[in-house]
Amino acid sequence: MNFEFLQALAEIEKEKNIPKEQLLEAAEAALISAYKRNFGSSQNVTAHIDRNTGKVEVIARKEVVEEIEDKTLEISLEEARKIDANYEVGDVVEFEVTPANFGRIAAQTAKQVVVQRIREAERGIIFDEFSDREGDIITGVVQRYSNNNIMIDLGKTEAILVQPEQMPTDKYKPGDRIKLFIVEVKQTTKGPRILVSRTHPGLLKRLFELEVPEIQEGTVEIKAVTREAGYRSKISVYSRDENVDPVGACVGQKGMRVQAIVDEIGGEKIDIVEWSPDPTVYVANALSPAKAVSVQIEEKEKVAKVVVPDYQLSLAIGKEGQNARLAAKLTGWRIDIKSESQSDEEAKLIEPTAEGEVMLDEEKEEDPSS
Repeated sequence: MNFEFLQALAEIEKEKNIPKEQLLEAAEAALISAYKRNFGSSQNVTAHIDRNTGKVEVIARKEVVEEIEDKTLEISLEEARKIDANYEVGDVVEFEVTPANFGRIAAQTAKQVVVQRIREAERGIIFDEFSDREGDIITGVVQRYSNNNIMIDLGKTEAILVQPEQMPTDKYKPGDRIKLFIVEVKQTTKGPRILVSRTHPGLLKRLFELEVPEIQEGTVEIKAVTREAGYRSKISVYSRDENVDPVGACVGQKGMRVQAIVDEIGGEKIDIVEWSPDPTVYVANALSPAKAVSVQIEEKEKVAKVVVPDYQLSLAIGKEGQNARLAAKLTGWRIDIKSESQSDEEAKLIEPTAEGEVMLDEEKEEDPSS
């Protein structure tokens, strides 16, 4: 330990933004453990590194007592007054007990502590940086596969793209640059663990925020997003300015804005619909590209009964019910879809009586009074 060691700590303080005093205090604490470990001492000792020269001293501390019970921790009043006549019972006497060969041990111990503290500080800096970005979008480089997970290089650290967060339609190759959504940042004993996603609805939302200036400015607001990642998604938008078309703003001239997002997420189809405070309008919009003939809302059951043209029934429902399922998730309503002919058939089964009651046709035929 010498002056060069102190200079090295000063450089670390500048480069790593780790206070020099913190490193010295950590080194002193480690030196106490090293002294006790190497010299088998149970004494009450402290270690001190001179802030000007780097010299290391180990100091034993003993309490002044009238009768000694533990020689490693206590000194008699008589012995203490041989050192200084002013000592009284209860005072603490300090002795330097630095071993002759302690310099090498001290240097090695201090180096290990400083390296460890640098690692901890760097991990802390990375954790603070990325924990503030939870829910944000980031660009990373595909590095390697680890089992079914993919390790993503973020520059200062790695992120983990676990299999459930990978899009089924994506093909990842080392060196590929991809955009990811930061789901969670955890502090672990091995450093920050950053979980990212390609399937999270937040990825789509952030991509639109990056691509559409009207969203950045606050003129257009994203109300809801739902995805079946890699296949189809729906996003509802609203304009605070009646002169701005929210859907048109997101689509962009000749579809350029939405196409850039589609390209980023591997060709996933995106339906952009206009949000409305009126659930009948909102549900109808959410079923795009199908056009609804009518929407009947049942508030209590939270059900929306929708009628569509016969030729659009399959379009409204979608492949394996995908379009209807996404529309339901987007709006929060359970959607019951029927074609016009199905709706007409149901209507024919019900006729009003003279008294205004409703009677099924079958019941009417059985009634001898009719």
